Amino acid sequence: MDGVRKTFDEWAQNGRAELMEVEHGKNVSKFLDSISFDEKFTFLDVGCGNGWVVRKIAKEDHCKKAIGIDKSKKMIVQAKKKSNHKNEEFFHTDIESWKYRGKFDFVFSMESLYYSDSIKIALEKIFRLLKPGGKFFCGTDFYTDNKATARWADVMKIQMHLHSKKEWKKFFQDVGFEVKTKQIKDMKSRKKWKKEFGTLFIIGTKPK
Repeated sequence: MDGVRKTFDEWAQNGRAELMEVEHGKNVSKFLDSISFDEKFTFLDVGCGNGWVVRKIAKEDHCKKAIGIDKSKKMIVQAKKKSNHKNEEFFHTDIESWKYRGKFDFVFSMESLYYSDSIKIALEKIFRLLKPGGKFFCGTDFYTDNKATARWADVMKIQMHLHSKKEWKKFFQDVGFEVKTKQIKDMKSRKKWKKEFGTLFIIGTKPK
């Protein structure tokens, strides 16, 4: 079993899944609340953890389907237990090997893409899963510009690919995305990584 899967299986059981929801919830909600979901849409969360983002999005009036995938089986068990909308679905898989025939209007990923064996392969798959004009929202607190989080890989002792904001943008452009970035800060937080740098969102739009 790989280290990432093992770590997140443990987190699913020891309360860290809920802690992640608390730690990232404010900035993620602030970001998602700035998106207008004003037409019928489908949504995929890559690395959904206990499914908190899927549950939030499933409540949107125009949400036809919200799917969460995670390589941790125990996270998916948690997500299914907490599921409370008929338009929610959860699958135990990773993005690279997932076999899915449909296309999505929006794909979301928070603090998960840098665990992929290959960010390039994961991004290519996400690009294919999006409809033309669809958007991929990729959030991360772990990037070189945010000095306070760069040591996370040493603490976690699992595979985490550390890149700069500039490198992230290039990854997206190389796959074919039109790219924008947005920083969301939590000015009330006592934590330096939330207050000074905040969450970096890379927004990729698939050309029509």
